[in-house]
Formats: sequence, C-alpha cells, structure tokens
Amino acid sequence: MMIEVEIRKTLASNGRSFSLSVAFSSDDNAVVLFGPSGSGKTLTLQSIAGLVRPDSGRIAVKGRVLFDAAAGIDLPPRARRMGYLFQDYAIFPHMTVEDNVGYCRRRPWQWRLSGRDRKDVATLLDTLEIGHLAGSYPADLSGGQKQRVALARALMTRPDLLLLDEPFSALDTLLRGKLRKELLGIQARFRVPMIIITHDPEDIETFAETLVTYEGGKAREIRRPLEPVKRASLSG
Repeated sequence: MMIEVEIRKTLASNGRSFSLSVAFSSDDNAVVLFGPSGSGKTLTLQSIAGLVRPDSGRIAVKGRVLFDAAAGIDLPPRARRMGYLFQDYAIFPHMTVEDNVGYCRRRPWQWRLSGRDRKDVATLLDTLEIGHLAGSYPADLSGGQKQRVALARALMTRPDLLLLDEPFSALDTLLRGKLRKELLGIQARFRVPMIIITHDPEDIETFAETLVTYEGGKAREIRRPLEPVKRASLSG
C-alpha cells in the first residue's frame, strides 16, 4: 500500500473550535493511528473515507487521488473503494446477517439479493466462520460475532483499504486477543491493507508497521515501531 495524507480541517460548534492539520505517508500494509480521544484520529479516517471534506490538502491511495482541494478532486465515498468498520459496528438491527453483509450489492429495485450475490455472501461468511449465523439478527449476536459481521460487510465491497475505528474497544480482554490474531489472518488472506485507530498499546504491538501518534489535532510522530511484530507466529 501507498497512502499519502496531507489535510487540514477546522470544526466549530457552540463557540468552540478544533483544528486538524496532519500529514503522513506509508507504503506499509498496516498503519496505526494512536493518541488520546479528541486528537483527530477519527476525523482523519472519515476524511479518507469521504465522509468528511477537508478544508484543504490531498489524499491518495495506491497512486489514486481521492481528494485534492487545489485540483478540485473529491471522490464520493462509494467511489473510494474503502471498507469502513465503525467503532459501534453500525449493523442494521432490522436485517439478518446475510442482508447486512450483502447490503452493498443490493440495487434500489431489488427486494432481496440475487442468487449470485447470496452465494458470494455465503462464501465470505464461511471464510469468517460465521456462515451458521446468516439468518440471525444483530440482537442475537455476541460482541465478537457482531465484529465479524461488520468486517464481512466491509470486505464485501472488495476494498483497496480497510479503515477500522477502535475495532476491539467494545470487547473483553480475552476476546480482544483472539480477534487480533483473526484479523491478522484475514488481512493476509484477503491481502487488504488497513488503517487502525486505537488507544491500546497491544494493538500497536500486534499491527503497527507504521505508527502515527496524534496530539492536539496534529501528527506529532510518524515512525516504525522499534520491535515490529512477528506476524507469522501471531497468525499461525
């Protein structure tokens, strides 16, 4: 992966303002954004996904320009080929697991997925070992199962890049460790790079090939961790 981010954005509300001004680049397959709450990590992720428009700057992934204020380029979210895993997973409560994962394949005039799309969904669910949950609703799922459903939905778009906003924050300690290893395996299997937001040093140890440390709306430090994780031993 090659990602280039250089953006500025100011938000103002109720007499208060927050200014984001970050610049980083990486050709690694896993970038971790680390720092305290309110430092601008999620705003950066939303800008990459196209959910927020920066005031100025440029964003490019694999040489493809997603946003360039000076050139007047601002691709809509659906054209950016991003898979976004929200912190609360954002699974539709009224839809089954199958329908949630296949949502990106539905056309406005369709009542349900086509046979081919259902087959693709089933294959992906089986790959993530949740095929038996296809007909279940989110209310019946555990935290780990919800995360896998959300991840499957993100992968269903065949993204160029996965964006994960604190993917393990809602899970207990034991489940976090298990799902970290699973995510490494999934990344290797699908060969998809990712950017992860976290507050947890364990996530840095497991994933960070490039570490971007945030403070007060700025990327204060960009580096490769001194002791990079041995991925083969973790995913094996």
